[in-house]
This record gives sequence, structure tokens and C-alpha cells, in this order.
Amino acid sequence: MKTFVLIAGGTGGHLFPAMALAQELIRRGHAVELMTDHRVESYGADFPARRIHIVPAATPSGSNPLKLIGAGMTIVRGIGTAWNVLRKLRPDAVIGFGGYPTFPPFIAANLLGIPGILHEQNAVMGRANRALARFADVLAMSFPETRFAENQKLEKVVTGNPVRDRVRPLAAKPYPALGPKGTIRLVVTGGSQGARALSDIVPAAIALLPDDLRNRLQILQQARAEDIERVAESYRQSRTSVELASFVADLPERIAEAHLVIGRAGASTVTELCVIGRPAILIPLPGALDSDQKHNALFLEEGGGGWVAEQATLSPQSLATRLHELLSNPDQLKRAAGAAAALGKPAAVERLADIAEALAGKNTEILGRPTP
Repeated sequence: MKTFVLIAGGTGGHLFPAMALAQELIRRGHAVELMTDHRVESYGADFPARRIHIVPAATPSGSNPLKLIGAGMTIVRGIGTAWNVLRKLRPDAVIGFGGYPTFPPFIAANLLGIPGILHEQNAVMGRANRALARFADVLAMSFPETRFAENQKLEKVVTGNPVRDRVRPLAAKPYPALGPKGTIRLVVTGGSQGARALSDIVPAAIALLPDDLRNRLQILQQARAEDIERVAESYRQSRTSVELASFVADLPERIAEAHLVIGRAGASTVTELCVIGRPAILIPLPGALDSDQKHNALFLEEGGGGWVAEQATLSPQSLATRLHELLSNPDQLKRAAGAAAALGKPAAVERLADIAEALAGKNTEILGRPTP
């Protein structure tokens, strides 16, 4: 049995792939511990780690010198906290999943001589991972082309982005039949950061659809709690069947039942769409650092599995036009679903676990194998 410490920022985008790897390593008989920040209480309450260690962390950004000094002191304190934990644990390897909370534990592991893997979820290498690359042994990438990774002097492997155990069985679920008069299931998901704009645009676009098409719709839309009543009123006025929720516990299963998804283009969203094989209109979150969501979305569009809509130029009318075209053309949606599925890597977690075991000394030949 080996001991692995997984390190991740405390948001779903970082914690979900870490959770998938934890599940796989535990299946293989290993011990797993997690290092993260306080946000884990919101996103990782059911993380399957032996223990969860909260490490002080900060983002060293902005122009205020006092804030930069404070962030630096917090990072140094985090390195000390992580060093004490890792010195006692003596794990065989650490795996970092990005976000600035990864920085102190990964540096501490390097100081202790513990080998490490960095996993990048997005099509653009995150700034924390770029800063840590010199201290890592392997960079595991989700996308074949990852911006800024080409400049890193370490071993690179394309693994794909691991998905949780509940998502993987959905890869075998066929695209739902869509007859000329049948129900059309639409899922709209914006996540915690991006739901408000979708709450403004999507209901207004739906109201512009012809009655015969709109009456066939069954919509599940994720919206912020404070927006649900006004979104519900908008759908009431257009007499559209909708289910609204601020959190959807069974979102992967609902995506598998959908004919089309409208959402942001976070790494986990794009990954799950590809593994499940469902077409999507992706609206990248504007203002994201290095436009990571836009690059994620372009990967799906260029592979034929979806369509990118920039929020800056998106209007209810333009979205309604796109929806009318797609929902009136079941064959186009089905082809896009197949193209999305062809981009998926449902075995990503096994590949990443193989590399973790190899780095921990179990099988030194695995690192040289081609990506499946």
C-alpha cells in the first residue's frame, strides 16, 4: 500500500478530478489524504480521504503592496503547516490539481524530496501550475494542446480530466431519441459564478421561440437562489415548462437525459459533456484569467461537439435563432452528441492513477506508455 496526498484548491473544478483520483487509488488499496483550503466545506464534504488537512493559502495578485506582503506571509505560513504534516505522513507522492492553495503544500513536498505530479484541467495552464512546474516531475494534461505547457521543461502526458464515479457509467447511455413531436429536454447550468447572465438571457430567448417548439420543451435551469423567483416569472409569462434549482444534486444524470445543454465552459463541465456525450452551447465566462473557458469551449466546438457563444455578443434574439435551428434539427444534435463522445476520455482516472503509482515506485515502465 502506498500513501498519496492530493492537493487541490477548494472549488469544484479542482476538487472533482481530485475526488475521482482518490476513489480510484482507494480501489487499488492505497491510502489517500487531501490538502486544500477552507472552501472544501462547500464542495468536498464527501471527499473520500482518510483525513482532510486545511492549509493557509493566498493569491499573490493585485497592486496593493500591503496585500502582497500579507499574501506572501500567508503562503510562507502555509508552507510551514504543510511541511509539518507531510514530514509526519511521508507520502510516496503528491498530486496537485491547481489553484493557489496548491502552492504551499507542493513547495513543502518538494523541500522534503517527495515526488509530485501536477494535473491541469483546462486547455490553458493555470498560473499556479505554471509557477509550480519547475518543482514537479510530471505534468498531466486534460487537453492535447494546452496553452503555456509547451514552455515547461518536465515530462508531459495527456491523461484527460478524471471524472467522478457517478459520471463514468453515463458514458454508456445512448443519446435520447428525439422525434418530430416529442419532448425536448434542455439543461441550463451556469455554476456559482456564471448563472446570473444565463438567468437573464436564456428565459428571454426561450420566449422568442415559436409556440409549437417552445411547448415541447422541458427545461432544467440552475439559477442563483436570489434569482429564482424572477426567472420563474419570466418562464410563467412565456408558458414554458421549467424546473429551477440553485443546486442540482443529480446534474450528471440530468445531462445524460438532455437533448441539449447550455452552460459555461469550465473544465469539469466540458469534460463531463464529452464523457457523457451530449451537445452543448457553451458561453465562456468573460473575464476569466487567460480565457481558459474560451479555450475549453473551442476544443468542443472544433471537435464538432458543441457551439461557442461569446457573452459579449450574445442576445436573446441570437440565442433564440441558434436554439430554433438546433432544436428543429434532431440529426444535427445527434451528430454533435457523437462527436462530443468521441472527444471524451472516460479512462482518464486510470491513466492518472497509473502515473501516480509509477512515480511512487510501483511500476517505473508506466510513464513511457502511450496515452490510450
